[in-house]
Amino acid sequence: MSTKPDLSFETAAHARGLRLVAGVDEVGRGPLCGPVLAAAVRLDPERIPDGLNDSKKLTARRREALFGAIMAVADVAVGEATVDEIDEMNILRASHLAMCRAVAGLAVKPQHLLIDGNMLPNDVTISAETVVKGDSRSLSIAAASIVAKVLRDRIMVDLAQQHPGYGWDRNAGYPTKDHLEALRNLGVTPHHRRSFKPVHNILCQVKTISA
Repeated sequence: MSTKPDLSFETAAHARGLRLVAGVDEVGRGPLCGPVLAAAVRLDPERIPDGLNDSKKLTARRREALFGAIMAVADVAVGEATVDEIDEMNILRASHLAMCRAVAGLAVKPQHLLIDGNMLPNDVTISAETVVKGDSRSLSIAAASIVAKVLRDRIMVDLAQQHPGYGWDRNAGYPTKDHLEALRNLGVTPHHRRSFKPVHNILCQVKTISA
């Protein structure tokens, strides 16, 4: 049975005296290229946009409309971790770094965080809890998922114009068939994550051939 996100987690935090609650989510762990992006969103309970849901369950047009609505009424901040940071520290730690950067960017410091997933970032220093599948359970996390998805997709569209042929405007850097084929035919760009196996393997093949 499919459920829609609500304010249950936020209300429970309020009952414990934690009035300023922000949802946190990231996008971009799976792609072979581009940054990982996180968003932190603190909603105004009196001005919640209609239709908030897990960004993956929404059309691109609906995400864009909700993005504008969220930005108009909520405290929103975004953080990212670069490709170099991903390769240096691994994708999980880089995702957590992006989350911490997003939280730090909020205009008002939250008292409690609702973080999508099952692992708290090590550097979180305020009250926080993880929510598995939080983007489909918490309205604050759903809003964060929408903001992160829209902004990362925009980054990938821009990168697609700089590096045509990889289809990043369609696949957002995920390892689709056309992306993998372009990777083999066109080679590795500076925006590819060299620590990810498909990219690493191609670099090794090139090194072997040129040796």
